[in-house]
Amino acid sequence: MKTKRERPFVSQLMSDTKIPRMFKIKQHFPRPKINIEEIPSIINQQLSADKFTSKIKPNMRIAITAGSRGVANVALITKSIADFVKSKGAFPFVVPSMGSHGGATAEGQREILEGYGITEDYVGCPIISSMEVKNIGKNEEGGDVFIDKHAAEADGIIVSCRIKPHTAFRGPYESGIMKMMAIGLGKQYGAEVCHAEGFKNMAKNVPLFGRAIIKHAPILFAVATIENAFDETCKIVSVNSDEIAEKEPPLLKEAFSYMPRILVDECDVLIVDQIGKNFSGDGMDPNITGTFCTPYATGGIKSQRVCVLDLSPETHGNAIGLGYSSATTKRVFDQLDLSSMYPNAITCTVLGGVRIPIVMESDKEAIQVCIRTCNEIDKENPYIVRIPNSLHIEHIMLSEAYYDKVKDMPNITIESEPEYLDFNENGDLW
Repeated sequence: MKTKRERPFVSQLMSDTKIPRMFKIKQHFPRPKINIEEIPSIINQQLSADKFTSKIKPNMRIAITAGSRGVANVALITKSIADFVKSKGAFPFVVPSMGSHGGATAEGQREILEGYGITEDYVGCPIISSMEVKNIGKNEEGGDVFIDKHAAEADGIIVSCRIKPHTAFRGPYESGIMKMMAIGLGKQYGAEVCHAEGFKNMAKNVPLFGRAIIKHAPILFAVATIENAFDETCKIVSVNSDEIAEKEPPLLKEAFSYMPRILVDECDVLIVDQIGKNFSGDGMDPNITGTFCTPYATGGIKSQRVCVLDLSPETHGNAIGLGYSSATTKRVFDQLDLSSMYPNAITCTVLGGVRIPIVMESDKEAIQVCIRTCNEIDKENPYIVRIPNSLHIEHIMLSEAYYDKVKDMPNITIESEPEYLDFNENGDLW
């Protein structure tokens, strides 16, 4: 009851905070891409090379990894790999490889894959989802290494993943093949072991555990993708197990070159319409939003306040990353699934992302409280950036204060004149 009595006063505090007019822009980025219909033939052609096809024998049971990220065309890529394996007379099965995601449960991890279209009917093979792990040996420092039990006991493992910059550390191996093996295949237990020394040491530990898995587990090869600035597959590369250590770092550099960014460097308030695990492991990619959970990586836009308005349906209530925002809405608060958020945070040993920021009744009040609490800014004409999410930033909005600054920028096209945001009677954006 106390909260209900105070709410009108909070709203009154916000009532005189002006939200400036906003205008739409289009940001221009390079767009190399692979047509979706070409993906199966590209994978088939690459895997037909003798160094790959010679490893697949009739009647072998082969595990194919599938992660929790919103990888472009992930279902089709997984199916194409499975089809190739079957064409050689072997028996593929899909293993959810996502550490502690999905609430660290077998059912939750299967549900995530199904949300991405990876179903047994579509990929044409079983999905074996289990949190059981097996100790396969020790790494170079003498530490125990664990991976999914079913994958460890298969005749072979194909690592399917995306290569891209990580959100919490920098190193020659970030999100990619080594990490998929070290943390994804490790399930909750193996991921926790790898994370035990924190993100400060992750650039060391990812290849440390990855090399051990290559040595002690039946890793055959990897099929990795790189995406362009528009969340589209722009490169597929197959890498033999003995080539991973050498070939992944240059691929990471290439992935960095395709990363989009917000083309203005600073703002007073960043508005993010939606966050979710399908956009980033951190809910919103700090390489875009600047909301890093550790001091071991930098980049993205610099802002005083970050406002999160909603969760994506695909994230199933997992609002990890929300803790790096300044304010959110009651709508987000009501969707929170703490049983999905907490295992993820505990496993990676970083708790900041699951903290709950100030909760406001509406989109309008959440934006207003961010503007009101900024320091040393022009409250009548603040610099505000609004993005739909951290994955799709071709079309974004800027406040009127930016208009003259960006109108002649070569990589920006202004798509509308400044107008006030359209809120409904409840204060939410249409």
